[in-house]
Amino acid sequence: MTSENEQPDWITEVPKVSNAYLQKFRLYETRSNFYMIGRSKNRSTWRVLKIDRSEPTELNITEDPTTYTEIECCELLKRIHDGNKSTGGLRFVCTCYGIVGFIKFLGPYYMLLITKRRKVGVICGHAIYAITKSEILPIPNSTVQPSVAYSKNENRYKKLLCSVDLTKDFYFSYSYRLMHSFQKNLSTHESGNETMFVWNEFLTGTIQNQLKNNLWTVQLVYGYFKQVKLSAGEKDFKLTLIARRSRHYAGTRYLKRGVNEKGRVANDVETEQIVFEDVPEGCPVQISSVVQNRGSIPLFWSQETSRLNIKPDIILSKKDHKYDATRLHFENLTKRYGNPIIILNLIKTKEKKPRESLLRVEFAHAIELINKDLPEENRLKFLHWDLNKYSRNKSTNVLALLGKVATYALNLTGFFYCQVVPNSKSQELSNCSRDDKNNNAENFSFKPPKHQTGVLRTNCIDCLDRTNVAQFAYGWAALGRQLHTIGYIDTPVIELDSTLADDLMRLYEKMGDTLALQYGGSAAHNKIFCQRRGQWKAATQSQEFFRTLQRYYSNAYMDAEKQDAINVFLGHYQPQIGRPALWELDSDQHYNVGSQNFSVERARLIKRSLSVGNFLYDDNIIRDTNSSIGTTQTSEESLPEINSENDSSYPRYTNSASPEESPNSDGVFYRKDSFNCSNFLDVDWLSSSGNSCEDEAFERSTLVGSPMGGQSSENVVNEMCTFASDSEICTNVKDGRSPTVSGFSDRFAEWVTHGDIMFP
Repeated sequence: MTSENEQPDWITEVPKVSNAYLQKFRLYETRSNFYMIGRSKNRSTWRVLKIDRSEPTELNITEDPTTYTEIECCELLKRIHDGNKSTGGLRFVCTCYGIVGFIKFLGPYYMLLITKRRKVGVICGHAIYAITKSEILPIPNSTVQPSVAYSKNENRYKKLLCSVDLTKDFYFSYSYRLMHSFQKNLSTHESGNETMFVWNEFLTGTIQNQLKNNLWTVQLVYGYFKQVKLSAGEKDFKLTLIARRSRHYAGTRYLKRGVNEKGRVANDVETEQIVFEDVPEGCPVQISSVVQNRGSIPLFWSQETSRLNIKPDIILSKKDHKYDATRLHFENLTKRYGNPIIILNLIKTKEKKPRESLLRVEFAHAIELINKDLPEENRLKFLHWDLNKYSRNKSTNVLALLGKVATYALNLTGFFYCQVVPNSKSQELSNCSRDDKNNNAENFSFKPPKHQTGVLRTNCIDCLDRTNVAQFAYGWAALGRQLHTIGYIDTPVIELDSTLADDLMRLYEKMGDTLALQYGGSAAHNKIFCQRRGQWKAATQSQEFFRTLQRYYSNAYMDAEKQDAINVFLGHYQPQIGRPALWELDSDQHYNVGSQNFSVERARLIKRSLSVGNFLYDDNIIRDTNSSIGTTQTSEESLPEINSENDSSYPRYTNSASPEESPNSDGVFYRKDSFNCSNFLDVDWLSSSGNSCEDEAFERSTLVGSPMGGQSSENVVNEMCTFASDSEICTNVKDGRSPTVSGFSDRFAEWVTHGDIMFP
């Protein structure tokens, strides 16, 4: 994004599609070297890369500075073949479409290649691709490979790396910086965080250090990409939805929670919605984009994976009592997007057994302290709004309420808009906000550009299910403004019951499923979307039930190995001879597993041997198992007696105040009957749509007509919680015992791994 008060002329031209980009490669080998021949799309540029195969544990890469023609390149290959006839000559290995990177475990280096690709979209003439097949090749020839190359640990590391499926949700472009937003790609003033969303940054480090360029490698973005053609009235337009997952503090649901010491949060995803006019090639085009963000609650908290507990307790650490890591996180957001930073916190405010509500109070306290040190114009704006509570009330239109929030946020941040025209001389797109606008094509009406400053940051507990509903609402509100600015609709509003809104909902639903599978192990819980479409309630409950089981199984049985694979792929752990193997180490929650002082003797993150009152704790980590709602600790000193209700270290939020809403001295609006509060919008106004949301009793529902129907209580959970929040399922089973999971069938395991439908 950009800083505030930036002048309109900050916009520059769209990066041009140049023939200098190498897009197709052929790999050859001799006994002593690999030779990679790369060419441009129009076959006008040919380059040669040489990789030494005689070193058993080192990587030596040389780039020929000469630019060849096709005929010259063929002659060069013939000479190489003739010069190596005594050792077998030159042999063709494979055709490929880019180098993903190089990696070393305990022995030789390996090279990762893209061997098949598919085109998934185009942004201003720049093709976007997904990977459909990849290969990993050892660099040294078989005569010099070290013996450790065939060791058990080496093969296990290699298997871990290969378990990161590059054919699922990895995208790249040769000429467009897909890791950047459209606005950032057009800005000359924006830099920093260049590789935050480049997942093979570690893998490409060695070759880039040696060659000082990225001509031979691709930059992989992990997340979601979809481009579709939609209609507004009788006018067609192209919509592109991109989700970019951060490589910092990346991992799986229960193994990556909260924030780390550098201010990086788990499940950090940037979502961009781009709208293009659908016009013939070569014609002026209007383009608009808007960016939003999701990420774990930026506090030190965790949950232990358990095979006996579907909903593990939330453990809140108090080691960062000044919220330094939280501050770092919001400083990073400000650097990336500018101000204002708007926080939409959707977690629960009232629970019979406090879990989410503990984080809700602590997060609010952190924001309050951070804001005290910021100038008024740069203070964090927040809305704590219990989506779970509102979604249980059938008379409440949750999407309409979230649409109100989105509209207010858009008023504060704005969105990006520009017009671009082809430049025939350079074959690139340039922004027509310059003085040459009068020289553009006939009948092309100039409009001043818009830009986005600031971002809406949404979270729930997992930042999956509820968050995705809120992100759709934001995209829905933004799309109305984008189309209105382009001139496709008369008012900046799209009716929620329209076909266009339904098409957009399906896109966000698919994106939510994809992101949930990556982080949580199952598709997202889409109860609100299903209800909106009028899907049969029993079918929805059945779907939610099996997605909960799928997520539970994945978290309990598969996530540890998945986390190890991610740590190896991203370089967070680099194997070394003499160091403990990755699978011998403990959980890396809040730790850098690649650090030199990481020891196998490190004690477990959570110790359960000490207890005071209702807390189990270890030094700076506290756990609340039966406290009243809103209990927090504000000191790192030893824990006081929990039964002292007047202890100021444990402020208690009660419901004794009158239900009226009023701003406090800091301008924060509270709605006392629900603990909803905000410092930038009137919460009472938000709920003034004619729908009420009274406190409801804790609801339970049983599966009717589901695949589980008809089975005895010996085999299934008797009661289930309302499927209104992230992966909620009641842990109560017959006789009050937690289920013991064992003996899963291969069919079930396959379903968990690959998704889709379990029953034919």
